[in-house]
Amino acid sequence: MKIKTFVIGLTLCSGYAAASVAPSGKQLMEIIPQPAQLCVSCHGVEGQGVEPLGPRLAGLSKQYISTQLQHFQAGVRQNTTMMPMAMTLQGDGIEQVANYFSAKPANEVKPVIRGEQVVFNDDTARLAYQGDWSRGLPACVTCHGPSGLGGGLFPRLAGQQASYIKTQLLAWQSGMRKGDVDGMMANVANKLTAAEVDALANYFANLK
Repeated sequence: MKIKTFVIGLTLCSGYAAASVAPSGKQLMEIIPQPAQLCVSCHGVEGQGVEPLGPRLAGLSKQYISTQLQHFQAGVRQNTTMMPMAMTLQGDGIEQVANYFSAKPANEVKPVIRGEQVVFNDDTARLAYQGDWSRGLPACVTCHGPSGLGGGLFPRLAGQQASYIKTQLLAWQSGMRKGDVDGMMANVANKLTAAEVDALANYFANLK
């Protein structure tokens, strides 16, 4: 009986402790900058994304997030949901959103430095780290960094939703997405087969 009472008491104490630590909805709204509050319904409070509504923003650079929001505002990048959302960001709104989500932690991925591995038996890994120069395809990591961790104007691919990576590659192929310098991403995407698009999307999404 004493043991049972102790366990119940410990459980209740733990519950009270958790309740005192976990912020309420109102507190969350006070923590999140006002311009970013519209974003959390699709991208999550911690920027981890809500598939299929919105991709992960945690791990993306402030520069990349700002640039993409500007592209949506200018109509350079087309999306029926994001374009009106981006238009609500006035003044320093874009900066506040970019600062908030770029500061959120992303899942840790051990980077594979180019040159550490010379031979890749897996075709997808070879494409990611070495490209295919017979087709004029550079390695993905040339721009997106070791293990696709991204930086600057190049987004993080590691841990991003596979469905989102695939959707964006298809958008580059069809010309629905623009804004890349010198048409670089469109050029790369259009050299990928449908199978390679699927394979690369799943490869980067599952990197650990």
